[in-house]
Amino acid sequence: MSVDPMAYETQFFGFTPQTCMLRVYIAFQDYLFEMMLVVEGVMLKKLDGIPGCKISPSQIRKCTERFLLFMKEHFDKLFAKMEEVLLQLVLNIPKNVLLPEDRVQEQYPYSKEEFQALQDELQQLQQQYRAEAAAEQALRAELEEQEAVKAELEKILQCFDGLENICREHGAGNFKESFALLTQSSKKLQDVLKDVEEKSKKMKQHDQLM
Repeated sequence: MSVDPMAYETQFFGFTPQTCMLRVYIAFQDYLFEMMLVVEGVMLKKLDGIPGCKISPSQIRKCTERFLLFMKEHFDKLFAKMEEVLLQLVLNIPKNVLLPEDRVQEQYPYSKEEFQALQDELQQLQQQYRAEAAAEQALRAELEEQEAVKAELEKILQCFDGLENICREHGAGNFKESFALLTQSSKKLQDVLKDVEEKSKKMKQHDQLM
């Protein structure tokens, strides 16, 4: 069998020419074996009808195998010549023939250096795309976080609006002023509480000394 990969022919036919020839060879060989079995069966029947014949079936089988070996050797020689002719003249695409799907390469030829440059550019674009996709995902996450904060702020504003309405209903005046006064009062209460705690500590220390 030929060792030429014949890649261009494989692209055109959809199968390797060597595979095609191998299948043809196997088909012919199987037919030859079947033919020898038929011949052997006919010979056994003919000899069985001859009175006093001393040729045994095992001798017939040996003769059949020798004849099969003889036929196979000649068949292999003939098939080798047939294979050479078919691979060169039938299953071969001439060097000057260009397949339709490859004509674009003839119109736009490129060197190995140019192809490598295109590969590098493609890889760079892929990296840039991945970086932009990651940045877009981060922006979306930040936007979702901002939306959540905005919703919380709106709730707080609604709460303040409700408190201001309550203050107006009870004649407390401006909510901001009331809130400021409330803050000052809370601070004063904290100072008083702190002062009471300090005095309580001093009294406990005095009691312990007594």
